[in-house]
Amino acid sequence: MPLYNRLKEHRARLGVNQQEMGRMAGVSRQTISQIERGDYSPSVTLALKLSKLCGVAVEDIFTYQEDGDHEREN
Repeated sequence: MPLYNRLKEHRARLGVNQQEMGRMAGVSRQTISQIERGDYSPSVTLALKLSKLCGVAVEDIFTYQEDGDHEREN
């Protein structure tokens, strides 16, 4: 899936574990884990909520990249 994220990095900067981040966002620890691993793409609402909790723009956490984007950049 071409959605990449830096949630783990931002969560670590806040000093919270997956359980705490999930509680703050209203989701399970497993959901946070799946997002960080790239196994689950959050809804727009959840992505915005996570960015607000981290105090950054949603684009600072989530990046969408088409399969051919990397080739065009080089």
